[in-house]
Amino acid sequence: QVQLVESGGGLVQPGGSLGLSCVASGIIFGFYTMGWYRQAPGQRELIARITSGGSTNYADSVKGRFTISRDNAKNTVYLQMNSLKPEDTGVYVCNAQYSTVYWGQGTQVTVSS
Repeated sequence: QVQLVESGGGLVQPGGSLGLSCVASGIIFGFYTMGWYRQAPGQRELIARITSGGSTNYADSVKGRFTISRDNAKNTVYLQMNSLKPEDTGVYVCNAQYSTVYWGQGTQVTVSS
């Protein structure tokens, strides 16, 4: 059974930082492109993605502020979020893509003073 379990969300003030983690089980993690999406009512937006080879890409809105990384030995993908803005608020969902696409349940991030 494939599971993607996110953690690290919470409430943070504008300008603050948060680090998210997503632990995968049931897949050969090193084969998969891993991504973080932000979900809002009616839409899901790609925030950052890292391939099996370590190549990354980011949404324009987070470039220079967010960093995605992975640790294949720990089956974990991370998202370090700095200089957070209120518009970064949302449910952050982990995604794994290879021959099949899997989704986590998400973790809430709220940026508010």
